[in-house]
Amino acid sequence: MVYLQRIWRWWQRLVFEAGGGSEFLCDTCRYDHGGACGRRERPNARRCPDYRR
Repeated sequence: MVYLQRIWRWWQRLVFEAGGGSEFLCDTCRYDHGGACGRRERPNARRCPDYRR
């Protein structure tokens, strides 16, 4: 399971840092509303362990 999570995170970094998606993860994150996300990086996160499309 940990192996699959590492692959998923690697893929996310590859896609989003290479310009394949939005500039900031928060723009497409499931938790981008109200008080759902309390991270200090929000709304300009480029990496986030809680990111869900």
